[in-house]
Amino acid sequence: MYALVDAVAFYASAEKVFDPTIRKRPVVVLTNNDGCICATSPEARALNIPKFEPYFKLKGYLNQHNVVVRSSNYELYADLSSRMMNVIGRFCDNQYVYSIDESFLQFKGFASLIDDWHQYGQEIRLAVWRETKLPVGVGFGITPTLAKAANHAAKKLEGFNGVAVIDDKHSAQAILSRMKVTDVWGIGGRLGKKLNLMRIYSAQDLANQSPKNMRKQFSVVVERTVEELNGKVCLSWDEVKQDKQEIFSTRSFGNRVTDIQSLKSSLITHCAIVGKKLRQQASLTNRLVIFAHSSPHEDKFYKRSYLYDFPVPTSDSRILAKAVSEVLPLLFEQGVRFYKAGVGAIDLVSERYMQEDLFTPSSDNQKLMRSIDGINRLFGKGTITLASEQQTKQWAMKREFLSPRYTTRWKDIPKIVC
Repeated sequence: MYALVDAVAFYASAEKVFDPTIRKRPVVVLTNNDGCICATSPEARALNIPKFEPYFKLKGYLNQHNVVVRSSNYELYADLSSRMMNVIGRFCDNQYVYSIDESFLQFKGFASLIDDWHQYGQEIRLAVWRETKLPVGVGFGITPTLAKAANHAAKKLEGFNGVAVIDDKHSAQAILSRMKVTDVWGIGGRLGKKLNLMRIYSAQDLANQSPKNMRKQFSVVVERTVEELNGKVCLSWDEVKQDKQEIFSTRSFGNRVTDIQSLKSSLITHCAIVGKKLRQQASLTNRLVIFAHSSPHEDKFYKRSYLYDFPVPTSDSRILAKAVSEVLPLLFEQGVRFYKAGVGAIDLVSERYMQEDLFTPSSDNQKLMRSIDGINRLFGKGTITLASEQQTKQWAMKREFLSPRYTTRWKDIPKIVC
């Protein structure tokens, strides 16, 4: 048996954890630079507030209905996610964290100890709520895809109290017949339109198809989805995630950048982020993509990018920053109001299997990088930075509605007055 545990409106729910005064109010969370609405609480959904709409268009409507607006508090979300996953992991013998708010569970040794899956799901929900104050939905299924479908039912279909179980064909049909085909894990909108043309409208309609015909019509992925909907396990997860093949760090500016030093500061900060991620997965990069552009909505759209090749693969943030310094005069254009910039490490190789060049030795200072990473991990992000990272904060992300970082910043720790 498999399970999928998924937080309900995770970003919005996370904002309510340390602020009981807004737990019954509608809450929306905005994307980077407070641009669009990316998360809505159930109370906000009841007001028909659409997701991914620009905030400025809905500002009046939100004020009219007394909606709580929050900027994305990534530090808080990451910490609460870690706490939630630790609680969930106690209830199974194999866990796979699928995303910041979703976790697949597999039950092998546990299965013989569980008599009632519905009751067990409620125990998981209660434990997560008691220890993190995050509401979750739990779906059990005999395959990962059916567990995902059961989770959808637990949270979005009437008749379920946060827990749904698919343990045979009858329970599968009862749920799949009430789901759109696009609600099935792995079936996107474009593929859903093609399936609709074939008179496949519900998840049950898809389950009734021949897996071989679906493979001929579409792909092996759709074939496996059909097999999973019929109770045959075809999907699995690796105990260790595969290393990323590319690592990028990009961000829009809170305010338009027009001077070269601010642009340099931004790009080198992105280099530090990319370097840290490279070292975390023990990778080196042969090539760096460096780019910047103005807003596409401005009259004269400006976009420029450069590839920088390293003589020896590297993960040293200082060497990445040096590449930015060399390319910057070619990238910067006087009079351009830069809207976004970033860097990307491509053509990655494993540090473990890297063969040294006899005539071109590496300039990486691994001990220094390990020291910087260790200090920042121990005392907090940004404790030690490259000197050119923090020359200006003009480019920093705009977060006007940011809530306190209750669990990751000393001055924001909640105070209780007795």
